[in-house]
Amino acid sequence: MKPITQIIENRPWMAWLIFLVTIIIVFIVGLLASSVIERRAEAVFVNVPKTEISQFEPRNSVWGENFPREFQSYSQTADTTFASKYNGSQMIDMLEVEPRLVVLWAGYGFSKDYSQGRGHFYAVEDIRNSLRTGGPTNETDGPQPSTCWTCKSPDVPRMMQEEGVTEFYKGKWSRLGAEVVNPIGCADCHDSKTMNLHISRPGLIEAFERQGKDITKASHQEMRTLVCAQCHVEYYFDKHKAEGAAYLTFPWDKGLSAEAIEKYYDEIEFSDWTHSMSKAPMLKAQHPEYETYSLGIHAERGVSCADCHMPYKSEGGQKFTDHHIQSPLNNVANSCQICHREETAKLIQNVYDRQDKIIENRNKLEELLVYAHVEAKKAWDLGATEAEMKDILMGIRHAQWRWDFAAASHGASFHAPIETSRIISSGIAIVGETRIKLARLLASKGFNQEIPYPDIATKAKAQEFIGLDMKKLREEKSTFRKNLVPQWIEAAEKREAGYDKNGIRQ
Repeated sequence: MKPITQIIENRPWMAWLIFLVTIIIVFIVGLLASSVIERRAEAVFVNVPKTEISQFEPRNSVWGENFPREFQSYSQTADTTFASKYNGSQMIDMLEVEPRLVVLWAGYGFSKDYSQGRGHFYAVEDIRNSLRTGGPTNETDGPQPSTCWTCKSPDVPRMMQEEGVTEFYKGKWSRLGAEVVNPIGCADCHDSKTMNLHISRPGLIEAFERQGKDITKASHQEMRTLVCAQCHVEYYFDKHKAEGAAYLTFPWDKGLSAEAIEKYYDEIEFSDWTHSMSKAPMLKAQHPEYETYSLGIHAERGVSCADCHMPYKSEGGQKFTDHHIQSPLNNVANSCQICHREETAKLIQNVYDRQDKIIENRNKLEELLVYAHVEAKKAWDLGATEAEMKDILMGIRHAQWRWDFAAASHGASFHAPIETSRIISSGIAIVGETRIKLARLLASKGFNQEIPYPDIATKAKAQEFIGLDMKKLREEKSTFRKNLVPQWIEAAEKREAGYDKNGIRQ
C-alpha cells in the first residue's frame, strides 16, 4: 500500500478532502460536547430550589415554583376529555348507569349519589358537591365525620400536625371546610426537604405496624406504590379506638384478600350500615385497589402503580415522573409498551375483553342481590323473626361484600382478573344459597309466589323505590354551596395570604 504522502502528491485534491472531512468531524464532536455541557448546566439550574418549602406546605403551586415540569404535568389532571369503554377522566353518574346500585345501598349515602371520580385536581371540589356530604349549615352540622377529608388534600397532614391525628378525626366534615381547600398534590407524597417519597397518612403506617412491618424499610420502587396505598385502599371508621373520633383504620390484620378482610369485620361485628329493606348488617367496600393490585401479576413482577399511571418521561434533556396521573389506556406508549411489544389497539382490546367478561358476571350478581334484598323485606313483612333471618342476612352481607370488593376496586378486572372473577363467582354462589333459604322461609310463612323484580330502570325510579326525597337533598346541597362554601373559600384565602415565605401560618 502506498504511503499517504505519495497518494496526496499524486492526487492533490485528496488532501483537501481529508481536511474538509476532519473539519466536519471536529465540528460534529464540538456540537455534541456543547450539547452535553448545556444539558449538565441545565440540570444544575433545574435542581436549584427557587423557593424554600415548609414541611407541611399544602399549596401545590408553591411546590411548582421549584418543580415546574412536574407541576405542569400534574395540572393536566384537570383534563376530563379522556373516556375509555367503562371509565376515563370524566365524571360518570354511576347510579344512572346502574340503577340497581341504589337498591344495593338503600339506607346508605351512596344511594343518594355515586359518580366516577375525576382527576386529583378535583378532589376537594367533588367532595363538596357530592350529595353524600349533605348540606351542612355550620361546622357542627351534616351527615359525615371530619375523617372523610383524610384522602382529599395536602391540607390534611398540616391539620393532623396542628391538631393531632385523633383530634383531626373528631367532629363533623363541615368543621374543616375552611381548612381543607387544596386538592391532592405534592405534600401528600413527597418530603419537602429531600423530595423523597414519604407516607403522610397514619392509617398505612399503623396497618404495617400491626402486621409487624416497618414501612420505613420499603425500597424506592415499593414506595412508588405505597404512596398510592395511603388512600386507594379499603378502610373503615373505628369509633371505639378514641372517644368521639371516627378513627380511620385499614382492616389488614388477617390479610388483604376479600375473605381475610371479611373475617376481620365479622369478628369485631362491624357494619357500615343496616340495609333499609333487608335489615342486613352491610359492609361498604371503599376502593380496595391496592389490595386487588397486590393479588395480580403486575405486583408479582414488581411493577408499581407509578410505572403505569405515572410513567417516566423526558423533556428538555430531563427525565422525570409524569405527574399527569391517569389511565394507562390514555398513554399506552409510555406505560404498557415499555414492557409489552403488541400494538396499541391490541393492548387496549385485551383490557376491554377482561373488563367485559368480569362485568358480565358482576352485573348478574347485582341483579341477584336486588332480588335478595326485596325477598328479605317480604320475609320481614310476613313476620319472620331475627333468629330465622340471621343466616340469611349474613349471606346477603357476604355476597354483597364480594360484589362491592370487585366493583369498588375500579381497576380490579385488569389488576387481578383471575382473583376478581373468583370473588364475583363466590358472591354468586353465596347469594344463590341465601335465596334458597329465603324461599324456604317464605314458604313456611305461606308465601309461595314469585316476588316481582322492582321497576328500577332509572336512577330516579330506584331512588323513589327506596323512599329517598331527592328534591329535598338537592335543595339542601344547593343552599350549602350558595351560602357556606363561599365562606370557606374566603376564610381559606385570608389564611393563606397570611403565610410567610416558608408557608408558615402567621
